[in-house]
Amino acid sequence: MTLPTYDQFIAPLLSLLAAHPEGLTTTAAQTAVADALGLTEEQRAVRLPSGVQAVYRNRIGWAHDRLKRAGYSHSPKRGYWKLTEEGRRFSAVHPSLTDEQVQALALVKGSPKHGRTASGDGAKAKASAMEVAPARTTESPEDRLESAVEELGESVQNELLENIGQNSPAFFEQLVLDLLHKMGYGISRKDIERVGKSHDGGIDGVISLDRLGLEKVYVQAKRWQATVGRAEIQAFYGALAGQRARKGVFITTSDFSQQAVEFARSVEGVILINGERLTQLMIDFEVGVTPRIVKVPRVDLDYFEE
Repeated sequence: MTLPTYDQFIAPLLSLLAAHPEGLTTTAAQTAVADALGLTEEQRAVRLPSGVQAVYRNRIGWAHDRLKRAGYSHSPKRGYWKLTEEGRRFSAVHPSLTDEQVQALALVKGSPKHGRTASGDGAKAKASAMEVAPARTTESPEDRLESAVEELGESVQNELLENIGQNSPAFFEQLVLDLLHKMGYGISRKDIERVGKSHDGGIDGVISLDRLGLEKVYVQAKRWQATVGRAEIQAFYGALAGQRARKGVFITTSDFSQQAVEFARSVEGVILINGERLTQLMIDFEVGVTPRIVKVPRVDLDYFEE
C-alpha cells in the first residue's frame, strides 16, 4: 500500500484551489484532494509514527507549504487555504502542471514571509517556483537530517506568523511580553505589565528589571504587514524620552526600513526585532511552540570495550 509522496499532491491541490477562488477549509481541501487521487480508506487510515495525524493529510499540508513558498497560496485565516492573486494567474496559464513544474514547486526555496533581512530595506524578496534548491542526493544521512530540521523550522516560522496575524493585536502584545519573560527579562511574570490602551504614548508593555522598578524596559509591538519606517521608530524613541526611559524594544511581525534601522543604530537603547527574528526567538524559547524529540540511534562504542 503506497501513498502518494507530497509532491504528487501539489498539482491536484493547485487545481482544487483554483476551482474554489473563495478558498476552502484545510479539512475540506485535504479530503477533496484525497478523493481526486482516489485514496482508499486503508490509505487514509495510515498515520504518522507519532499517531497525531494521517500521513496523507500531513503530505497535503507540505504540498500547500510549497505553494505558499512560491507565493501562490496563503492562509487568510486559521484552517483556511486560498490562492493568492499570483497563484490564480499561474493556474490560469498552467491548468495542467508538467512533471518539471511539479518538481520545481516541490523544491522551491525561501518564502514570501522570509524575504526580509535584519538590516532591512523593507523589500520582501519573492520566491519563484523556478528558484529551486539543489538536489541533495550526495548528502549523508546526517546532512539530510540537518536539512530537514532547518526546513521544518522555516515552516514553523511561517505558521507562527500566520497564527499571529489571525489573532488580535492585544494577543500579540501579550505574546511579546510572554516571550521576553521566557528570555529572562523581569524577575517574575508579575514584573511584566501590558499597557495595551489607546493613547499609550507608543508603549505596549513595561518590564521591571528589578524588584523596586528602578530599571525598566519599554516595549512596543506592531502586528503589521507593512514595513515599519523611520517615523514609527522616532515616535517610539520620543515615547521613551517622555517616560525618561533608557531602554526600549520595538517588535513587529513585518520588517524595518533601512532608514528605521539606521535611526535605531544612531541612538542608544533601542532594539529592533522583525518577524523573522521574532519567530526564531519563539522557537528557541518555546513560546507557542512544542518541541518534538526525535530519537536517532547511535552505537555506544564504550559498551563494546572489553
